[in-house]
Amino acid sequence: MPKQSLIRFINIALRGITLASKFLLIFFLAKFLEPKELGLYGLLTVTISYALYLLGFDFYTFTTREILKRERHEWGGLLKDQGALSIVLYSIFLPLLSVVFIKGLLPWSVAGWFFVILVLEHLTQEISRLLITISEQLLASLMLFLRSGIWAVIVTALMFFRADTRDLNIVLGAWTSGSLLALVLGAYRLRQLNISGWRKKIDWQWIGNGLKIAVPLLAATLALRGLFTVDRYWFADLASLETLGAYVLFMGISSALLSFLDAGVFAFIYPELISAHHNKDTAAFRLKLRALLLQTLIFSGAFAILLMLIINPLLTWLDKPLYLEHKDLFPWTLLVTLLYSIGMIPHYALYAQGLDRPIIHSHIASLLIFIPVTWLLSHYWPIQAVPMGLCVAFLFILLWKCLAFIRLTPAQYR
Repeated sequence: MPKQSLIRFINIALRGITLASKFLLIFFLAKFLEPKELGLYGLLTVTISYALYLLGFDFYTFTTREILKRERHEWGGLLKDQGALSIVLYSIFLPLLSVVFIKGLLPWSVAGWFFVILVLEHLTQEISRLLITISEQLLASLMLFLRSGIWAVIVTALMFFRADTRDLNIVLGAWTSGSLLALVLGAYRLRQLNISGWRKKIDWQWIGNGLKIAVPLLAATLALRGLFTVDRYWFADLASLETLGAYVLFMGISSALLSFLDAGVFAFIYPELISAHHNKDTAAFRLKLRALLLQTLIFSGAFAILLMLIINPLLTWLDKPLYLEHKDLFPWTLLVTLLYSIGMIPHYALYAQGLDRPIIHSHIASLLIFIPVTWLLSHYWPIQAVPMGLCVAFLFILLWKCLAFIRLTPAQYR
């Protein structure tokens, strides 16, 4: 097997194991924790995911393009500049995030875990993105396995054999440990790369130029991720924290598709799309775009069919009446992730060309559509309203990006 093929196989295997671990974790949490605790875990995870954008400001979207254009001896200066920006953002947003607990959106009992995990996740995420950019996908996958995979396996095993470990604090402690190990590995690899340019003075003007590009993208990302944050809180308000546990379970199962596509498809193809466009290689751009389309559709279709076949046996095994009672939510959560996944095809095609405006506009508009649509649907189908509203929002995003790609992409790149 050629070296590149072997690396890709190992990468997909690692991501697959990580995916399976997260899949097992959500099921064992549903099996051994009360639905209310699973609902709290869901609120905590989406709040951390959303807060990550405040600590990073999506500045990597600018840094990634710059690194691909620069020589290695310039990388240190770029990373130093990004680190300086992060320190500023930490000093602003970490204190502000305490409002989540002051307002009672999350209980103070998880505040310590929240801030520690948030910082560790941000640091490991940024290092992983850098590694993917410089074609070190394998190590990025290993980091992901540490921060999202191995600890989930350990916790799952502990909860299976020892009833006294069936506690949310054990889960959050294991998450912290996994993220810390991933950070150590990533930092060690960065040291090995011998990147130079660290002595360069911080270029605040370059940071400012980057923010002009990153902040509009951030607004779009916050709107998009807002959909996956507001939905949990809104669902809990329309139903209950216990019923939210069922929604978290079904959304967790469905969103496994996104993790798999990100590992096996997107992480490999989108840097090549950027490079092909930068080099004005129209043939390579079309080839990679076709691969993105076919692989996304094939993996999504196979995933959806498999889940529809196994969902009933899985819910029966859980032996929790609440989850079986609300299993009609599952097709909606699956449709949400399918629409999201397919929408990433025109998304990356636009992003690779630097056509950010349609991405920004579609994401912001989707949140503006989601809110009134969900509010209207909640009067008739309060339990289904949130996932139905998400389906409308992501269908809107998909259509907007497809039309933008057709309208704005030069014919030779299509």
